[in-house]
Amino acid sequence: MYSSILSGIMGLCVGDALGVPVEALTRAELEQRPVRNMRSFGTYNLPAGTWSDDTSMTLCLVESLCKGLDYKDIMDNFFKWLTTGAFTPYGEAFGVGGATRRALARYTSGVSPLECGGRTEKDNGNGSLMRILPIIFYLQAVYGLHNMINAEAMNIIHEVSSLTHAHPRSLIACGIYISIAAQILEKKELAVAIETGVREATEFYQNHGDFRAELSHYQRILDLGAFARTPVENIKSSGYVVFTLEAAIWCLLNTKNYKDCVLKAVNLGEDSDTVAAVAGGLAGLYYGYEQIPKEWLAAVAKRDYIEQLCQEFAKALSKNSL
Repeated sequence: MYSSILSGIMGLCVGDALGVPVEALTRAELEQRPVRNMRSFGTYNLPAGTWSDDTSMTLCLVESLCKGLDYKDIMDNFFKWLTTGAFTPYGEAFGVGGATRRALARYTSGVSPLECGGRTEKDNGNGSLMRILPIIFYLQAVYGLHNMINAEAMNIIHEVSSLTHAHPRSLIACGIYISIAAQILEKKELAVAIETGVREATEFYQNHGDFRAELSHYQRILDLGAFARTPVENIKSSGYVVFTLEAAIWCLLNTKNYKDCVLKAVNLGEDSDTVAAVAGGLAGLYYGYEQIPKEWLAAVAKRDYIEQLCQEFAKALSKNSL
């Protein structure tokens, strides 16, 4: 399991780090000077290889899951990250989304963890999608890959999202993403894994009335053949959770290796780090750690720490596997 964990988490982190220097730049600006390798400075004036809240919150989840599933402990890690700079490259959180800040403010005021996430239409940023990947490894240990789409497993995915983002639309995005990840871990060809993951997740939501009405927002990815042929100008890359998931899937479907996938994601512009992190997590899972360019890995801040945490996570899951 260590190999899969390392591939997915580092795939996410590298995508994040590639996008950080150009976050908020437009697609037109990036067409003039596209990202091809790790850059220094840029949007946040930070060294090459610096990762943002996408990776930080993912690592918060990984560290907590080493001890089991405890929502309060996850929120405590998020709070440490935001207030003390824990789980960051250089001791300071940056790029924090409004919905995440509001959720942590609720938590510090005494609201229980599963009631902290926003539930309004405006709470559908990509802040839970970007950090949800580690839960696939926990669920794999508990349920096995062949029984992932069940009410208990999906409820866990939704609850992990709900710590910061509790609207059904955000929960569905996380459910679809993890369903795709499960199919990739079953070693299916990438397009098949995406198609099967999307289909199984949407069938689950069709049978659960609280979610059925929200599926219309994901209509484009239900026909993956047509969606893969969507012109780039019709792919949006803002922080809206639906657009982020669409963009990540589109990049996966239109590339043949990890490097091209994350570069395509970054160069879509706008929320470049998160789109690349979301795409990079799945691309890392599929193509493997060895396919991530070595020079990019060498640039990653606190690489040894991240890889050690992945190893601890794998050991914990192996020890506690049911």
